[in-house]
Parts: sequence; C-alpha cells; structure tokens
Amino acid sequence: MDDGDKDEKNVAVTDECTNPEEKDQDEDLPGRTEMLNVKEAINSSSENSGNDSEAHCYLKDDSEAHSHLKDGSEKEFNEKMNTEGSSDSMEPTDSSQIEEEILAEDKSEEPIFDGTEVPEMEDLRRSSNQSVDLDSEAHGSVINERATAIKNFVKEKGATVSTFIRRLSGKKDENDVSVEDDKNEGSESINSGNTGSDAEPKSKEGQHKSEERATWNPLNLIKIGRDFDPFMTGLSGHENVPDLIEQPTGKGRIVLYTKLGCEDCKMVRLFMRQKMLKYVEINIDIFPSRKIELENNTGSSTVPKVYFNDLLIGGLTELKKMEESGILDDRTDALFKDEPSSAAPLPPLPGEDDESGSGKIDELAAIVRKMRESITLKDRFYKMRRFSSCFLGSEAVDFLSEDQYLERDEAVEFGRKLASKHFFHHVLGENVFEDGNHLYRFLDNDPIIMSQCYNIPKGIIDVEPKPIIEVASRLRKLSHAMFEAYVSEDGKHVDYRSIQGCEEFKRYVRTTEELQRVEIHELSREEKLAFFINIYNMMAIHALVTCGHPAGPLDRRKFFGDFKYVIGGCAYSLSAIQNGILRGNQRPPYNLAKPFGLKDQRSKVALAYAEPLVHFALVCGTKSGPALKCYSPGNIDKELVEAARGFLRNGGILVDPEAKVASVSKILRWYSTDFGKNETEVLKHAANYLEPAESEQFLELLANTQLKVLYQPYDWSLNI
Repeated sequence: MDDGDKDEKNVAVTDECTNPEEKDQDEDLPGRTEMLNVKEAINSSSENSGNDSEAHCYLKDDSEAHSHLKDGSEKEFNEKMNTEGSSDSMEPTDSSQIEEEILAEDKSEEPIFDGTEVPEMEDLRRSSNQSVDLDSEAHGSVINERATAIKNFVKEKGATVSTFIRRLSGKKDENDVSVEDDKNEGSESINSGNTGSDAEPKSKEGQHKSEERATWNPLNLIKIGRDFDPFMTGLSGHENVPDLIEQPTGKGRIVLYTKLGCEDCKMVRLFMRQKMLKYVEINIDIFPSRKIELENNTGSSTVPKVYFNDLLIGGLTELKKMEESGILDDRTDALFKDEPSSAAPLPPLPGEDDESGSGKIDELAAIVRKMRESITLKDRFYKMRRFSSCFLGSEAVDFLSEDQYLERDEAVEFGRKLASKHFFHHVLGENVFEDGNHLYRFLDNDPIIMSQCYNIPKGIIDVEPKPIIEVASRLRKLSHAMFEAYVSEDGKHVDYRSIQGCEEFKRYVRTTEELQRVEIHELSREEKLAFFINIYNMMAIHALVTCGHPAGPLDRRKFFGDFKYVIGGCAYSLSAIQNGILRGNQRPPYNLAKPFGLKDQRSKVALAYAEPLVHFALVCGTKSGPALKCYSPGNIDKELVEAARGFLRNGGILVDPEAKVASVSKILRWYSTDFGKNETEVLKHAANYLEPAESEQFLELLANTQLKVLYQPYDWSLNI
C-alpha cells in the first residue's frame, strides 16, 4: 500500500473515532462498511493481547496513546479528568444524550440483516472466513489485506454502494422503481451452473396456497407505521401502538371460558370469528380463580362456556341451535343495548392470579439499594473514554466494609458476589469486581439498557431471582394461551390488537422483568432452544404492538437491533438471539462481523453450533415467515422438524418437474451456510422435509438435470 492510501485510511479512521456522534449511521454507510472489517480485526488482535479495552480511537494518535500506557500517564490523566468532571451530570435525562453516550462507549455497531442483499459484501464475508484458522504471526498482514480489500471495494463499486444506500433509505432507483417494491416484481433466478435473469413464472400452486392463507381474517387490522422514534428514545406507551381498525362495540359483553389444548374451545372461537362477534376470553389455566368461579356459578368447570352478559348460553352445540332458530341474532342485538349486570362475569382484572413479583425477599437487593443511596454516581474517564453514572471499586469496598462490618478483602469477595448476581458490572467487562480505580455501573444505569431494553423494571426487584426453568415455563404458558386465542389455526395470521389489550400479554411483560438477574447458563441445549425461540417470537410481537411495523430497511435495522430484553444481566436484541445464540454466533447475512466478540459474556450462552431448523420457527411478523407456534424443551427437536415440514411443504419449496424449475424461499438463500456448503447441499438438506414422493422427485431432478432455482420474493408486510 502506498503512502497516499495509508494517509487516506488514517484520515477515515480518525474521523470515525473522534466524532462518532456527528456521522449518521445510515447515510455514511460506505465509510462504516470500510471501517467495519478494520475494527473487527483490530478488536480481535487486541483481545488476543489482553487489551480489548483499548478502543479503536487510539488510532488517531497511536504513538502518543502508547507512550501514555508505557509511562503510566494514562492513570494520571484519568484521575485528573475524574476530579475535574466530578460536577458532571450523574444521570443523563435527555434521550439524545443517552444516544451520544452509547456511541461514545460502544466499540462497534451490532451487525444487523435488514433484508437488503449485497452480493459483493457476501463474497467478502465468505473470504473473511478463510482467515479464521490463520496463526497469529500472519494476522497483521491479514488486517492490512482485508482493510485494503474493503477500501478498494468501496472505491471501485461506487454504483453498487449507491444502490445499497438507496435500498436502505427506501428511495427509488434510476429507473424510478422503488426498491421496496422488488418483492412484487419477481425473484432472482439461480441456475445450478450459472446465474440467469429470467423472471419467476407464476405458480398456480403458489397462488392457491396464498389464497388459502388469506382466508382467515383477525377481528382487527394493523396499519403500517413509519414512526420508529421509540426505538431510539426507549419510550413506550399507548400513543405508540399502531392505529387499528376497531369493530363497533355495544354496551353488553360476551365472555368465553376456555382452557389450554381444548379442541371444542377452538371450534367456539372459530364460530365467534365467523359471526364477527367480539368476546372476552378467560383461560381457566391462566386464571385458576376463575375456574372456582365457574364451578360455583354452573356447578361444573367444563369448558367451553359462553356468557351473553349474565346469561349462560353454553358451548358450541347451544350456539348452533340458537343460530338455527334465529335466537342468536336477537341475543346479539340485545348486547348493543343492554349493559351487563353485577352478576355477569368480569373480564380478567389487572394482576389477577399473577405470580410475577412474588417470592422470597432478596437480602442482597436491600444491601444494593442502600449502596445506591450512599455512593455518588459520576461520569468518569477510564482508558481514554468517558462512561456515565459510574462508581469506583474502592467506593463500593468502602461502603461494604462499613455497612457489613467486613475487612477489605472480605468486602471485595462480597462485592464479587453482588456482581455475579447481576446487580452491577464492570463498564468494559474486564473483571467481576476488584478494589481500586476500576469503574462499575449498576445494571439499569447502562445507557443501552436504559434506552433500548423493554423489560427493565423501575428500581431493584425485591425478591430473589427465580430459576430460569420456572420463569421460562410461565412465559411459555402465557404465550401458548395467547397463540391459541389470537393466532389463526395455521399460525400465519396474528390479531395484534387483541394481544396488545389482553391481560395475558400484560402479565407476560411483567414476567419478563424477572429475566433481569436469572442464571441462564443453567439451561441445557434443548432448554435454550425452546426458551430463546419463544422469547424471540414474543419479543417481535412486543416490538410490533409497542413501536409499530417497520416500513423499510432502515426501520428494520432498528426493529431487529434496537428493541432488546435484559436476560441474565446482558441485553439481547432479536438479531443477537437469532444470529448470536441460536446460530452459534454466526455472521448475519451480508455482514462481516459476528454478533459477539471473544470477551462478550453472551458468547458463553450461545449454542455450540448453528441450529438450521430454527429458521422455520422464528417469526418476526412477516407474511413470508414461518407459522407462529409455542415450543417446549421436552419435544423441541421433534417440534422443529414439524415446523420445517410445515413451512417447506406449504410454499417454502415449489417444484415444477416438467419445466425443471424450483421456487425456493429466500430464507434458504440468506442462511445457506447453516444448511450446506453450496446450493445443491442446501436443497438436498431441505428435501428431507418434503413429502416423501416430492422429496424423491426433487432429489432426482437435482442429481440428473440442470435444475433452475428461483428464489421467491420475500413479503415483509405484516402477518395479519
């Protein structure tokens, strides 16, 4: 590399490091793309040398920074800055200030796949995988080669990058065709031997399946919303719920008693939807006190049972008899006029039969609360970087020594116990807890957790953390109840309005607050699979009803990356769960970086290897996604196989043996590395889940002919 190229790279790095808040994350995408691989390689090298905390901003004046480290002046600088900055605001109150702190403290941006395809980027990603097994002596040259490759890519592929930016922004291309409308124009065709540009032929079978999926309509519809400010500010509330079309309601009330796994209850729900009757559902497995109420009022706890105000109708048989005799219409008309009496069953009350927040009082929580009141939180400098709302390890030791009557060494051990329970953590994750000038921060003072996590409670939870198995079981039960009540039988259509308003969902959100300090490392492979798949699917629903449906790639980046839950002391986004945990810390499609670094605590939770079938279970609220179901740890592998069969046999793969054409879901293309080394291996893997006759025919076509593979356009619209 000549001197001019070196100067150009140094200038780019300096600009990226010194003023990160001045660069727009989306408009400066080529610069970020160029820097992404450099930062990843430098961070990897720093981790190997034990200096991961030295952020890439040292590149601005590398020699000066290292001289500080050698003569110990860095420590003096930090002490001086901490002393001078003691009057700084202890807690940021402005959301924009929190965002600036995140930009200042984060070493790198989380890799996100937003549906935008950049083939050149994927080629670079695959070539970068080849450097994983290189020894450390060759690592330095690899950094320069990879940085040069990306730089040349940005220079020489200007048109491609411009198209990429237009796709992110949702703008139209040179032909005045919206990139977001690509999904309606057909898909790319890929031949086994070469790449073609033929348009995808319309499949009658595919159209028929699409019509079948559209037959079920929820009671309410969601509008597409473009306002995703809540993702950035961390604010949530009813004002951010998407506009919904409501049915006219009368003064009366229909109540339906149900229980989990009841086939007769499903039939009554279907009857109610066909008649366009709005009702309140009470699941006696979720609200056990209502089971006693039902027994007292009717002499039996058998379900389903339907009430029109205070009048007991019965089950499906009674409803059909009323329909045949014409009485049903009269009864429903009366509901618009008559208010329910005091004898009519009430809808589930807030907090009714709720176990969340109950349990044994946590003595450690009381100590930490007192510790927070005694220690003054300040914005401090540590290793040339500023961190907000921190305290020194020595300050914590001073407090614990005095409050718990401990020697200093004993206080350090006690502090480690508190840190291991996720009350606070080191700002850079360098240690659990030590005495001295190390900086620590309470969990809910972390800028990312404050602004992006939607299950963080207000204040410290007073009860001891429950076992993760118990919390996961209660969350799974609530999810199961909501899916039975508000999701179509095929799992392809969701009634988001009803979910948003039901008591089960509110209890679910309250229960997720208990995940803050659970010990997630206790989970087995099967338990992790079921837990994180279920959490992902409910997180997506939570994000949709709270912040709206993402309108384009930029909004999808926020949807997948900025809506998080705190689980076991760490923040997890949808992308982190999918690519970091369930795919064994694999790079997202068209990205160069992995979700978790070597020293990221979340990497210890990740599965040992990618689980390819999870792609047929993860539902992000799109029409082209899989069916929405609830998964159990005891049968997770069997359930995943069933999910794969259901997806691939119902439009995921459509084969025309006469034309020798296969229409395949883009999920198999985006995550092809999880299924095989090349396209043929991917399709052979997928063929295992087709009907036996179709699978045999498909495999013969793959082996004996030049099968043309067309990838179906992905429909990102909402699965209502």
